[in-house]
Amino acid sequence: MGTNIRAKISAKNEYYISKHRYYELKHFCLQYDEWKRAYNLLEPTTTTNWEEHGSHETGFSDHTAEIAIQRLYLRNCIDLVEGTARAVTDLHKELLLAVTKGYSYETVQAICNVPCCRDVWYGIYRRFFWELDRSRILQGI
Repeated sequence: MGTNIRAKISAKNEYYISKHRYYELKHFCLQYDEWKRAYNLLEPTTTTNWEEHGSHETGFSDHTAEIAIQRLYLRNCIDLVEGTARAVTDLHKELLLAVTKGYSYETVQAICNVPCCRDVWYGIYRRFFWELDRSRILQGI
């Protein structure tokens, strides 16, 4: 999927974020399916072979804790995207399709029959990224 270059949003717009920050957030959201897959694949193992999973520096490791930390990070990323979409609009399922799969308004409209016009939709879309920007700053993700 290529990056679509859109008209620059005016700095006077209430949901303004810089072009590069927008692309950073957009690519963050496009990892959503990868996070969900990884989260579901990371299950605590029952292995107790310390030499296999041990740290070379300390000689031991808690493999279950390492997996739990990875799962927590992935869950936080998933919840951040989903929670921001829910906070922005009642059309959060449709919005998630757009931001996590890169779908345009026309594609989401064809799939879900969005009950708003294109201008309203992209206002919601811009607000989502503006809110996500604020949330990521607060959470340090």
